Amino acid sequence: MGQNDLMGTAEDFADQFLRVTKQYLPHVARLCLISTFLEDGIRMWFQWSEQRDYIDTTWNCGYLLASSFVFLNLLGQLTGCILVLSRNFVQYACFGLFGIIALQTIAYSILWDLKFLMRSSRTSWARL
Repeated sequence: MGQNDLMGTAEDFADQFLRVTKQYLPHVARLCLISTFLEDGIRMWFQWSEQRDYIDTTWNCGYLLASSFVFLNLLGQLTGCILVLSRNFVQYACFGLFGIIALQTIAYSILWDLKFLMRSSRTSWARL
């Protein structure tokens, strides 16, 4: 009978907790989903010159084009995050964030970096 009382108490606590936090959970879930983009956008803001110099030296494209790329990346990520969190144009925001991923994959040469891909796949296999 003690285990049934414990389960009943746990269920009551969970129900009470969900009643109190129910309105906040969708916002917290969205924040968790976009946290990587938000962090990357904020990091780009604070490391603007390093990001620009990296793109300039990697692609040898010049100061203006590198700055434009970093600005597009920053604006795309932060705008997408704001739209997802505010529940406005969520589908377009997700397409935009997906486009940013594709753009970064090409610009930062992630697709051809075997070391990066092996590290990512090894981490994924370790989780299984």
